Amino acid sequence: MATPKVERLLNLVICLLWTRQYVTAEYIRRNVAGYQDGDKSDEAFNRMFERDKNELRDLGIPLVTGRSPMAAGAEGYRIDRDTYELPDISLDSDEAAAIAMAAALWDTPEVSTLSQTAILKLRAAGLDVRSEDDLGITAGGSSRSMGSEQVIAGLLAAIQARRAVEFTHRSSATATPAARRVEPWGVVSHRGRWYVVGHDLDRAATRTFRLSRISSVTPVGPADAVVVPVGTDLQQIVSAAVDSAAGTDGRTAGIWVAAGRAAGLRRAATSSEPGDLDGEPGDVLTVDIHSLSAVARMVLGVGRDAVVLDPPELRDLVIAGLDRLTGVNA
Repeated sequence: MATPKVERLLNLVICLLWTRQYVTAEYIRRNVAGYQDGDKSDEAFNRMFERDKNELRDLGIPLVTGRSPMAAGAEGYRIDRDTYELPDISLDSDEAAAIAMAAALWDTPEVSTLSQTAILKLRAAGLDVRSEDDLGITAGGSSRSMGSEQVIAGLLAAIQARRAVEFTHRSSATATPAARRVEPWGVVSHRGRWYVVGHDLDRAATRTFRLSRISSVTPVGPADAVVVPVGTDLQQIVSAAVDSAAGTDGRTAGIWVAAGRAAGLRRAATSSEPGDLDGEPGDVLTVDIHSLSAVARMVLGVGRDAVVLDPPELRDLVIAGLDRLTGVNA
């Protein structure tokens, strides 16, 4: 049975990519699967090989020629790996968050497998792709803080089309839903929760809405009608709105976190200084306490990678939570 063309080309790429020297056409004819099929004459082989070389070059594969020292200086071929291989990929924190967010939203079985494979490959390469816990996303695409897939998809579509939207929104977990008309500017993450920022048409002011409290998003009005004011900093708007609504009890917590870990706690911190704990490298974070129980949950979610240094009441709350989790005093 003849070797399929795609398989033959792939075999050729593998051969030319991994060789350290130029390999001759005769070597390829004898050793690369697909070129020995049938009883090919020299002329038939040469025509096939020329077509394959041209096709590789048309695909952008840098096929180069040179003299082969193993074949008395005869012409040989190889692939320039420096040109062919992609450079190292680096992502900033926002790009890493966007990838993890997209992977969480891609919930169909076909796409979910591909997206999760991509996440694993990026992490294996040492890239800091935020975890679902960091983003407030649970497995399977459901969410503690992002809201439904229909909400985020509707808002992102409206933002791309620069259209206003109508939706129902609850100002608190127990509040009655109310209709809002908003020109959305963007969606951002802040301390593990997701928000949409935009111009509230009914209140004629900039407003921030938590996505988990939004439902029934409907686009209204023409496309290209929404204009984001020049110099708008969505992250700063959300940060100011959340801090104003939450307030603080005036206390701060000192929390040690392991190096490169506890991304959620790091984003919530107001400052960070390098510091070891029992010989293990890490950082000491300063975190404003809006709620003792909320900070305790964040620490418990990190496990052994976070240790409360102060205040004592927060440390006691975390220890009590650990006791419950391990069944102590049960």
